[in-house]
Formats: sequence, C-alpha cells, structure tokens
Amino acid sequence: MSGAYLLILIIGGIGMFVQYQLKSKFKRYSRLHLQNGLSGREIAEKMLADNNINDVKVVSTKGSLTDHYNPKTKTVNLSEVVYNQQNASAAAVAAHECGHAVQHATAYPWLQLRSKLVPTVGISSKLASFLLIAGIFTVNSFPQLLLAGIIFFAATVIFTIITLPVEYDASNRALAWLENKNMLTDKEQGAAKDALKWAARTYLVAALSSLVTLLYYLNIYNSRR
Repeated sequence: MSGAYLLILIIGGIGMFVQYQLKSKFKRYSRLHLQNGLSGREIAEKMLADNNINDVKVVSTKGSLTDHYNPKTKTVNLSEVVYNQQNASAAAVAAHECGHAVQHATAYPWLQLRSKLVPTVGISSKLASFLLIAGIFTVNSFPQLLLAGIIFFAATVIFTIITLPVEYDASNRALAWLENKNMLTDKEQGAAKDALKWAARTYLVAALSSLVTLLYYLNIYNSRR
C-alpha cells in the first residue's frame, strides 16, 4: 500500500509541475504577437475553410481554458482571450480546437469512440465516487460494493486513455496546418508547438493518475483477505 501511495504522490507532483509549465508557457507566448495580425477567431475560421468545413461556427465563450469543440452543436468554442487575441498562444489553441472539428468531419475513429462513451462515463463517474467510498468502509463485510465501484471507475480510466490519441492527433493536425499554410513565423511556430506539447502532457498525466488510482483501489480490494 505504501508503494501505491508513493506513486500517487509522485504523479500528483508531476501533474502540478506540468500544470505550472503549461500556464507559464501560455502566458509567455501570449506576449508573442503574430506578424500576420490574425486573431484566434480568424485563424480558426481560416483553418475550417481550408479543410472545406462550412457547417461549423466559431464562437466566443466565457472563462479561462474553456476552449473546446462541441460535435453536437458543431461549434468551435474559444475563450475570450483566445477568440480576440493575436498571439502565438491564441493561434495554437484555436488551431487545436479546429483539429477536433477536422477529426469530426473526417470521422476520426478515436473521436467517434470517445463521443459515444461520454454519456456512459458521465453516469459511471458519479456512481464510482459513491461506490468506492462506501466500498472502502465495507470492504471486509461486503467487498462486492468496492468491486462495483472499481468497475465503474475503470470506465473513466478507459475514457482518459482514449482521450490521448484524440488530443495528440488534434495538435498534430493543428501544427501541420499552421506550418503548411505558412501562417506563422518560425519563432511563432516553435512557440505554438511548445504550448501544445505541454497541453498534451496534461492529458497524459491525467491518464496515468487515473490508472494508478485504479490500481490503488484494486490493491485495497485484493488485500481484504
């Protein structure tokens, strides 16, 4: 058990480091203004047009780090700082989210699978929280409760793993388009690549963290004897 605790702490520390680096990189590259003078919205609209995607709208959404692509409404939702700003960070985020729109338009298998799992994971994650807590307190008398929680939690672990190729592929599509269309200078392209690299690492850490947590609960279940 002590080994599992240590591993959780190590990954937690790595997660904090990655989050710090991500915020630091995006803050730094938000000061690198684009020579092309395009805002995040304009870059997103151009990437969509270049990929012959005409049924997706680019909209502004409130908050920070709230950028996302919604396949149901077919909208690229950019936070206000990304939507309006003309810097390397905004370009990277806008192109990345459009990468998801391109995935959707081309029926990228991993995105399709993740989208299908969203409703199931939403329910299983809520059930898992309750069952795991209750199961730990009753593990000796009623281990089936903890086992049920582990099964539901495993669904969320699978979801985080499936998310990895989706996010990495979206970043690769974004960077390839930015480079092929000569949207950015070499310095700006390098900044966008670095920013997306750290963003992708947050998903990697999340997947590792959920996997280690699953192993931790499995250890509790197996050690009841």
